[in-house]
Amino acid sequence: MRKIYLYPIWLRIWHFLNALLMLLLILSGISLHFSATSSFLFPFKTGMLIHNISGIVLTLAYLFYFVLNITSGNIKYYFPVIKGFIGNLWTQGKYYLLGIFGRERHPFHTDEKHKFNPLQQITYLGVMYFLVPFIIISGWALLFPELAPDEFLGMGGIWPMALLHTILGFLVTIFMIGHIYLGTTGEDPLEYFKTIITGYHIDHEEPEVVVIKEEKKKDKSPTLPLIFYNPITITGAIIAIITFLAIVFLAVVDFFSEDTNPYSGIINYVVLPAVLILGLILIAIGAIRENRRILHGKDRKEKLPVINLNKPKQQVAFLIFLVGTIVLVISTIFGSFQAYHYTDSDEFCGTLCHTVMQPEYTAYKNSPHARVHCVDCHIGSGATWYVRSKFSGAYQVYATIMNIYPKPIKTPIHNLRPSPETCEQCHWPTKFYSEKNISFDFYTSDEKNSEYKLSMLLKTGGGTVELGNNSGIHWKMYLENEISYYATDERRQDIPWVRVRNRQTGAETFYASTDSKVKVTNEMIKSGQVRTFDCIDCHNRPTHIYNVPNKIVNSYISNNRIDRSIPYIKNIAVQALESKTVKQNASYSDIRDFIMNFYQQAYPDVIATKRNELEQAITSTADIFSKNYFPNMKVSWRAYPNNIGHMYAKGCFRCHDGKHVSPEGKVITNDCNACHTIIYQKPAYQTETIGTNLAFVHPGGIDKLVQTRICSDCHASQTFSKQTVIKK
Repeated sequence: MRKIYLYPIWLRIWHFLNALLMLLLILSGISLHFSATSSFLFPFKTGMLIHNISGIVLTLAYLFYFVLNITSGNIKYYFPVIKGFIGNLWTQGKYYLLGIFGRERHPFHTDEKHKFNPLQQITYLGVMYFLVPFIIISGWALLFPELAPDEFLGMGGIWPMALLHTILGFLVTIFMIGHIYLGTTGEDPLEYFKTIITGYHIDHEEPEVVVIKEEKKKDKSPTLPLIFYNPITITGAIIAIITFLAIVFLAVVDFFSEDTNPYSGIINYVVLPAVLILGLILIAIGAIRENRRILHGKDRKEKLPVINLNKPKQQVAFLIFLVGTIVLVISTIFGSFQAYHYTDSDEFCGTLCHTVMQPEYTAYKNSPHARVHCVDCHIGSGATWYVRSKFSGAYQVYATIMNIYPKPIKTPIHNLRPSPETCEQCHWPTKFYSEKNISFDFYTSDEKNSEYKLSMLLKTGGGTVELGNNSGIHWKMYLENEISYYATDERRQDIPWVRVRNRQTGAETFYASTDSKVKVTNEMIKSGQVRTFDCIDCHNRPTHIYNVPNKIVNSYISNNRIDRSIPYIKNIAVQALESKTVKQNASYSDIRDFIMNFYQQAYPDVIATKRNELEQAITSTADIFSKNYFPNMKVSWRAYPNNIGHMYAKGCFRCHDGKHVSPEGKVITNDCNACHTIIYQKPAYQTETIGTNLAFVHPGGIDKLVQTRICSDCHASQTFSKQTVIKK
């Protein structure tokens, strides 16, 4: 019997770590697999946390094993002898199935040159260089599903990876069970376990031999080249190591944290990597300076350090450098992707500069486009616009730091990407050709909050010449014609000149406003001040919508979030929202005081009989305020005119006012029925009417006034700065 040293310390440490990780992955994986029926071994969140962390550590451990297994030469034990390999497999398999139970001798002797038998060789080679790498790769694909292809083998890209990961997981489980069982087949059940602990294999077939090792002279030379032993390099190394560990720690915390913090992302994926790079630069600077100092005054040809891999210490140094480089490259790739991904995230856009972007981000989260990422509209696909956006963002960061940004943020954004490259990737104008039935529930400002119902057909239009379904707003305004215009103001609200070019014939018609004193010259047109009309010229607030109080209070009443039975609640809620005191202080208590003061004076019985309904109305009014009014940025519905429609801003009437006339006498129509037709209306206190092209009946009996004015003349100028006490 003799002892043979087969398992070096690094291999034993890795083996036990790998065994622990595999056990955790198997148990947590089984728990997650059967989580639909019960918690099984772990609660779902705990199982997911254990599984993900174990998978990340397993990846690092495998990289450690992969590098050392090759550089140490241990990999040579994995390759079987080709000659007679099938027969050897059969012999070994027969031994495990039958011979081992008859106490037969092992068919293959273990010694310094043959660590594994043929079956172990092919199994370990398959497990360590096929099974484990693929289970790691599929695990990372599940960890970052956005990287998976949209479709693979006829299935959604993530499903093949999930299926592969599950199958490989079961194979690893089977391997672990067999591996542990065969570990008990030594002379006693614990012999092989002791071997992997001590590193020594006991050969029972030879007499005990005491091996006396000759004491080797210790190599007192430093592990690393002398140029790395200087204060600057050591300082850089300390900075780099500490920063790298901080990045890893924060990345794990950020990944598993349910509550995200925008500042942790900017620190972990932008600031700390910059510090890490600084540390690496210091290492290089220190090494270069030290090398020059060593070479100063010496007559030698070599100007660079000499690397001699025949020296064990330089082998270790090279291994450290190699492993460090691999880890750094992988970390750099991951960090760069995370930095790119993070700076394109909605969280980064909306919450990093909290005060500046709070109105926009709040409106975005409550908008029809809440599931569309900010960058999909503001940047779009492609590297060109990504780079342009980052250059533009650099000044925005500077303006935020220096507190020189405008309040409110100015619109329109002049360097916004053209809508055909963003909006039209989802909204296809040629396909919007049917009329759309839209209904409105209005509530008047009288004591009963009287209801006014209205339905109309909106002639959205669209289509193509080939299909013959061309009609409506989109067809006339965008598809059939190319429209250009000149605006005298930055907000594009005053448009004295319009050019319409037919896309089929190329014929052009020019319209000029008879009310405007501005004369558009050829020089203005050639200078680029004329803008080509696109989606954004009408749909200028598709996402960042600040609702008009009249309109949003109507919606809350319609959805029973404000009780209509409370007298004058429509009127008072709107007054509260527009009160100067409320807008200055922006507090719930001010809104509550405003509303309660009115009812204490005018309707004290309402407080007694409808206390709960009134409190709910106050809460709802405060909710409206929090989503639509931002005094710190001077933002409300008044700050940004909405060009869809024409009730609270000029909108359509910027051009369709009946005053834009061509030299030939053509007039841009202001006929309401050109864009929409009323098919049903039920004014307050009046009989409902049903039909087509119904004449609009304005509440309050001011129909004649409406015929001579545009809606925004009154609705856009309404102010409710003073509280009105309405008496019975």
